[in-house]
Order: sequence, then structure tokens, then C-alpha cells
Amino acid sequence: MSFEQIDPALADSFFSAQAINLADPLLGAHIHSCSNQFFAPAKNIINPLPPVHKPGVFVKTGAWYDGWESKRHNPQPSDWVIIRLGPPRASILGAQVDTAFFTGNYAPAISIEATCSNNITKTTIWSEVIPYTPCGPSQRHFYRLTSPSTTPYTHVRLQMYPDGGIARFRLYGHVVPLFPPSSSKIDLASVLMGAIAVSCSDQHYGQKHHLLLPGRGLHMGHGWETRRSRSENHSDWVVVKLGASGYLSHAQIDTLHFRGNYPTELFLLATNSHDLIPKDDTDWTQILPPQKMGPDYLKSYPLTHTNIPFTHMVIVPDGGVKRLRIFGKRALTQSKL
Repeated sequence: MSFEQIDPALADSFFSAQAINLADPLLGAHIHSCSNQFFAPAKNIINPLPPVHKPGVFVKTGAWYDGWESKRHNPQPSDWVIIRLGPPRASILGAQVDTAFFTGNYAPAISIEATCSNNITKTTIWSEVIPYTPCGPSQRHFYRLTSPSTTPYTHVRLQMYPDGGIARFRLYGHVVPLFPPSSSKIDLASVLMGAIAVSCSDQHYGQKHHLLLPGRGLHMGHGWETRRSRSENHSDWVVVKLGASGYLSHAQIDTLHFRGNYPTELFLLATNSHDLIPKDDTDWTQILPPQKMGPDYLKSYPLTHTNIPFTHMVIVPDGGVKRLRIFGKRALTQSKL
């Protein structure tokens, strides 16, 4: 696969609209195995939170680092960590390797490989995603595949040559959904069905993609929350591309853990568009009129216009929402997104 490195100032916005982090523990990703984690555990690299620095803090093995760090003088060509991706299957668009706060002990170079397997062994065959590439100290490195993979993968192997430390790792891509028969009613806004939050007005406290995750999360930080507004009639919004074009029957809104900052009211709009992010002049249909919201609850709402296939949703609140579920049946003719 060929790739290019992207300026970090541009990469965040590009990947946040185009893909999800397949190595997110909130999606079910976890560390399968690693070669060595003497100084700092490998599980740190998939922590969804930004890395932190605690100068002068020491543990039994040495200085404390918020990342994965192996011991010195590795006799092998590389140290490695294998990550089980969150979705059952996924395609890869790019990656981020962050060496934040690793200055004299960072990984000099990295590579990334992937495989699709139910059983990882020493004989597992790996496909190269990002070849051997130099890696600098205390900086974010973004890699975008110029020809995104179409092969579904289950695991990735991140290698660092020969040893050292990496603070965070993100793997960007798309879920390859396993759809039930088209007659089945499913959550078309589920990330596991291929849905993605493509844009939003604000996500100061909680990320927009949290709305589409499985489960209900552990705390308020696992939802979507905007900053406070003092403007009259202000509202925030997020646009969701559904996993497939579908006939929508009902929505489920979850405000769990939002007790003093839930939206006053919420309504839903929908459209059918071939674009990843619908254009500004797109016509939207209101499928759920404004509903009063309450704290810390889970409620279902019937939707209107159930005979029209939709591809995208807009949720308009002001405050915080934990999860959004949009149930319906896939349209027989899928939109070319």
C-alpha cells in the first residue's frame, strides 16, 4: 500500500469526517499481545484521552510515562504490539502514531501491518499497511493511505524499531458491516452498521462519534456534549451518515449521566444524499418534531415519513446526549455513498 504523511493541523479534521478510530476501547478494541512493556504498558497507546506528562514522577521500573515503552537494547529487529480492532471487520484509511513527551526514548521508526484472522499465531500472515518509516520525538505522525484498503481486517500489528516508546496509536477506517436480511429492522445509526458522524457544530466536551457507539458508556465523557451558549435560540447539531439508506421507523434518545446539562429539546431531520457530507443547500425533512428532554433517561419516539428512504440524519440539541439510535429497514436500492 502507498501512503502519504499529513500535516497534523489538517489531519484531525480530515479523519474525523472520513473515518472512525478502529482502535478505540469504547468500540471494543483491546491489546491482544506485545513483545515487551517493561517501562509502560501497551494498553496506554489506545487510551482515548490525550497523553499527559508527569515530570519527576517515578515508579518501580523508572520514570512514569503515559504510553507504551519497552526496555532498552532489544536483541530483535523490533518490539511490537498486536491490537484487536473494535468492529468485527474493518477497512483501513490511515493511522496516527503519537510520541508525545517521549524525547530521548521515543521509537526511532515504526511500521504497521494488518490481518484478518480468528486466531493469531506465530504463522499468521500480515499485510503491510505502513512500511518502515522514521519517527520523531514528541510529535504526532499522521499517515493516510493513498489507496485505502478494501480488504476487511480484524487485527493490526504496530512495530517500533528497535525499541523505545509511543504515547498513542489511532487507526482510522470504516466498519465493514455484517448486515442481516434487508427485511430486518436494525439500528442504522450504529457505528457497527457502518454509520459515521461526519460533521457537527461543536464538540467541546464530548466527541460526536460517541453518539453512535454500542452500550451506554460509563460516564458523561462518553457522550456528545457542546460548550455552553448564552445566545438566544442557540442550538448545536451533528450530521450522521447512516450505515445504509433505509426506511426509518423510530428513534431512541439516551441522556444517561446528563443531569444538569441535557438539551431543553431535541428534533431530528433527514435527507437522502449521495454526498458524504450533504451540501449546504440540501433539503431536509423533519422526521421528529421538537421533543422536551429530561435528565438521565432513555426514551423511544416514532418517526414520520416512514415511506421515504433516508441516508443522513441531523440531531439538533443544545447540551449533552449520550446515544442516538435510529431504527429502520434497509432500502432495497442502496445509496451510492
